[in-house]
Amino acid sequence: MQKKREGLKSIPYLTPAIISIVIFTLFPILYTIYIAFTDYTIYSQGNVSFVGISNFIEVLTGPFKDVFFTVFGWTIAFATFSTLGTFILGLIIAILLNNPNIRERGIYKAILIIPWALPATVAILSWQGLLNGSYGAINNLLLNLNLILEPIPWLTDPIFAKAALILVNIWLGFPYMMNVCLGALSAIPETYYEAAEVDGANKFIQFIKITLPTIAKTAYPLIITTFAFNFNNFGSAYLITNGGPARVTTQFAGYTDILASVNYKLSTQFGRYDIASAISIIIFIILAVISYYQMKLSGQFEEVE
Repeated sequence: MQKKREGLKSIPYLTPAIISIVIFTLFPILYTIYIAFTDYTIYSQGNVSFVGISNFIEVLTGPFKDVFFTVFGWTIAFATFSTLGTFILGLIIAILLNNPNIRERGIYKAILIIPWALPATVAILSWQGLLNGSYGAINNLLLNLNLILEPIPWLTDPIFAKAALILVNIWLGFPYMMNVCLGALSAIPETYYEAAEVDGANKFIQFIKITLPTIAKTAYPLIITTFAFNFNNFGSAYLITNGGPARVTTQFAGYTDILASVNYKLSTQFGRYDIASAISIIIFIILAVISYYQMKLSGQFEEVE
């Protein structure tokens, strides 16, 4: 009885948080699910009908099929290259900083953490200015060094825009992976390397047999989490290029749009709330599968004895 009373005392303190979750999380999710099964658009004017799974059919097999699968393919590529790039760059820098012979390692770590510490919006908009084809500092630098003959259309050419988007995303994310790899490297006992040297293993073999497996065990679940984040990384795709350059074949998606930014445009610019809600549910299902796989890898479903 005493424990029950103590539990009831906590209700007033939890109520604001519960109300906030219901209003700002649960209600929007349920409303989105509802809209996905209706024909609600900006032109509906209150005349909304239940259409079942028609919106999902339209996205996956109907008129929106080409747009969806084209953007879906680019979203996968963007998330994959961004994730691998951040991991590889973070791993290389972590190995360099883990060398005890490097002086002032703390200063280097503090400097290299800046991209991660900066507000993402500020950093992304700064890169948008740096990559501007007319007055961007990057083109000016390359021209002054005689490395290029004419300005590179970083934000207006489909290939360069995609490359720029991935490179900026790698710049934003590598400090996180650097810290993860530094933590994993610090946990490897020196005796492992000493024993490997006695057995005649060179530095490369030590890296392949000792360093990489240890880091992979720690970083693999986090790599999957990073992939899920990049898969739904609306900020980078929208703020750097606004999804552009535009496609000739469709008005709904540009060359650098990912699913999240296409979804935003469908709802805010074109008023297709029905299609946008259906795509939101598809994105949710994809991310739920990725999250489940990540939790399974990290052992969160294992029973603790």
